Amino acid sequence: MSVRRLLAITLVSGFLLPGSARAVEPPAEQFKSSVDVVSVSAVVRDRKGRFVRDLSQRDFVIADAGQSKQILDFRSEADGPVTLGLLMDASGSMRVGTNAVDARQAARQIFSALRQGDEVAIFSFDTKLDRVRGFTRDIASLDGSLDTMNPPFGQTSLHDAIAKAAEAVAAHGRGGGRIAQRSALVVITDGVDTASLATTRQVADAASAIDVPVYVVAVMSPINDIKVDDTPAFDAPGLTRLAQGTGGELFTSTTPAQAHVAAKRIVDELRHQYVIAFEVSAEGGWRSLDVRARNPKLTVRARTGYSAGASGRATREVTREVL
Repeated sequence: MSVRRLLAITLVSGFLLPGSARAVEPPAEQFKSSVDVVSVSAVVRDRKGRFVRDLSQRDFVIADAGQSKQILDFRSEADGPVTLGLLMDASGSMRVGTNAVDARQAARQIFSALRQGDEVAIFSFDTKLDRVRGFTRDIASLDGSLDTMNPPFGQTSLHDAIAKAAEAVAAHGRGGGRIAQRSALVVITDGVDTASLATTRQVADAASAIDVPVYVVAVMSPINDIKVDDTPAFDAPGLTRLAQGTGGELFTSTTPAQAHVAAKRIVDELRHQYVIAFEVSAEGGWRSLDVRARNPKLTVRARTGYSAGASGRATREVTREVL
C-alpha cells in the first residue's frame, strides 16, 4: 500500500467569513501537531514561461521577513481540479462601449478552460457584493447563470468586492476542516473603482494572508488600452500590485483571443502548484514572505506576506492523513 501525506490547514481568523461545514469522509488515521504553520501555494516557470513540475522540497528557499525558514511539509499538485470564485463587475462603468458584453465573453472563456471535477461560484458587484451562483461542479450550467445578473448600474466598489469575495472563497475551502488548494478568485472588470473603502494594498494584504490568489482580467476596447503621459487608462499599477501580492496576475483583454489566453493561463497555473508549509513566526504583525527556487533561472509566483503573532495571528492546526 502506498502512503501519501496530504497537508490540510484549518485557518481560524476574524477576517474570514464563517463557512458552512460539508460532510467529508473521515481519514483512516489522523494526528495533530501543536505547531502553527503557514501554507503557501507556488507556481514555478522557466525562462520560456513553461511550467516546471519536477521540483522537490530541496529546490525551494523561503524567507520570512528576511529570515530563512525550514520547510515543514511539501506537496506537488499536478493536474488536479480547481476551485474558482468568479467576480463579475456589474457597475455602471461597464455600460461604456462593449465592456459588459466583453466581460461575459471573458467569463465564458474561463468556463471553457474548466473540466469535470472543477468547482465555480459566480459573484457580481457594484457598491455591494451579490452571490449569483453558489459553488457548483455543474460547469455546463454556468453560462445560464450569467443571464441572471442585473444590468450594469451604480458606482464601483471594486476593492471592497475583491476582499469580500476572497473571504468567501477561503470560507468555502474551510468546509470540512480543510483549506482547498488550487483555489483562486478571478475578477473580470474594467478596472475602475469609485466607491471602495479599502485600498489595493489593504485588499492585497488581506487576500495574501489567507492564500487566495487574485487574478484580474481587465476588459476594455483597444482604443482605451493605451497610456497617456505614461499613465494607463485604468489603475493598472494598483491592480497589478494587488494581483501579484496575492500570487496572482493581471491580464488586459481587448480581444477574444486575449481573453482565451488569460483563461487558459489562469486555470493551468492552478492545476500545477507546489504547496509549501513552514512554521509561523513568533513575532506579531504583518510578515513579508519571499519564496524562491534555488535555480536562478526559475521564477516562482507566490503570495508575498501573511499575518502572524498577537496582532494578527491565524491559529492553524496541521492535520496529516495517512491513506
